[in-house]
Amino acid sequence: MREIILDTETTGLDPDAGHRIVEIGCVELLHRLPSGRQFQKHLNPERDMPAEAQAVHGLTAEFLAGQPKFSEIVEEFLEFIGTAPLVIHNAQFDLKFLNAELARLGKPAIEPARTVDTVALARRRFPGAQASLDALCRRFEIDNSARSVHGALLDCQLLADVYLELSGGRQAGFDLGHAGRAAALGTPNRERPTRPARIHEPTPEETAAHEVLLARMKDPVWRQ
Repeated sequence: MREIILDTETTGLDPDAGHRIVEIGCVELLHRLPSGRQFQKHLNPERDMPAEAQAVHGLTAEFLAGQPKFSEIVEEFLEFIGTAPLVIHNAQFDLKFLNAELARLGKPAIEPARTVDTVALARRRFPGAQASLDALCRRFEIDNSARSVHGALLDCQLLADVYLELSGGRQAGFDLGHAGRAAALGTPNRERPTRPARIHEPTPEETAAHEVLLARMKDPVWRQ
């Protein structure tokens, strides 16, 4: 099962007000675990960088001026995500920006039904609790100490761990051997005494009672 963790950084909160994407990060998951494949691009937003947005992600207008435009990386981006479901923290926000960029280029929009919103997952699992990425990292004891500012790829890597926990967490191996069970349970592997086999044949009294029951039934399957 292939899924893509996706995150963006932007110049502001609303693409309808002219704000643009300045970074895209993606992490590929196979069966809910990172495969090692990643996609990350800084982008030239072709506009200024508001101070409040720069304070969030630390990306300056001077740095971004030398980066490619969205139109220059769109095909590579679309090829990477393919048709996989997109796992996004607060999916509505990122999807609105992505679809605004795609619309500028005459490309089809990404359908909301294709996304998995981890904010919604967290709120269903922990009603009333904080659902920010930092709060979920604290809840699941995921190290986010490197997150001094927001970064699309770093946030994707953290979200991959959060998503795994929201989906059920890491499971111990299903080793049915005694040693495997002992290790999974944290108990010592002690040898158990061998017990003689138990006899499960019915007694004569039980057999007679069964025959009486069958005699009361019409065409019982036990007679066939």
